[in-house]
Amino acid sequence: MSYPTDLKYTKEHEWIRVEGDTGTIGITDFAQQQLGDVVYVELPEVGATMTAGQVFGTIESVKAVSELFAPVTGEVVATNAELKDRPDQVNSKPHEAWMVKVKMTTAGEASALMDSAAYEALIQK
Repeated sequence: MSYPTDLKYTKEHEWIRVEGDTGTIGITDFAQQQLGDVVYVELPEVGATMTAGQVFGTIESVKAVSELFAPVTGEVVATNAELKDRPDQVNSKPHEAWMVKVKMTTAGEASALMDSAAYEALIQK
């Protein structure tokens, strides 16, 4: 799979799409493949604050429960309610099935994340 070039990536396998001061966050195709069939996603409430590198939720599959790590610092302005009833969207369209939208509070933080080429190199190791 080739990874979308309009996204930035973390070593923990989250992605973020930056539009102005808003970041839309999800997990990568690599992450969903490692997890297997996703059965539940626990996300923060709107208004919660996230800190880059810290846990902001969990994702549960038939294999395991994994933590979700914030790629940037900010305030949650939206959560994807569809994932409550259809968590399998994370498996079928991982780079479209977003989890949270965040109003970023630290300028330039996302620019320090990996681009698609660097992320693809990481997962090839």
